[in-house]
Amino acid sequence: MIIKTLSTFRNYIMEFDVGKEFEEDLAGVDDRKCMTLVTWDGDKLVCVQKGEKKNRGWKHWIEGDLLHLELTCEDQVCHQIFKKKK
Repeated sequence: MIIKTLSTFRNYIMEFDVGKEFEEDLAGVDDRKCMTLVTWDGDKLVCVQKGEKKNRGWKHWIEGDLLHLELTCEDQVCHQIFKKKK
């Protein structure tokens, strides 16, 4: 699977096999390395990152024409919602 994050600040391309742990190099994003595992939990794509911070990762899912992204780091959670352009 390939996930592309494109913004005016920086771009990041994440390529992985679902269900297979890999070393993720986030140089240029937040300059850390971690062991990452992405799996399906029902209709949600769930990422767990093991590294210097506990409880780090994200979830992606779609509801109607909305893409949800929930980022977690330690005890902080950020939920973003993106609407499909028509």
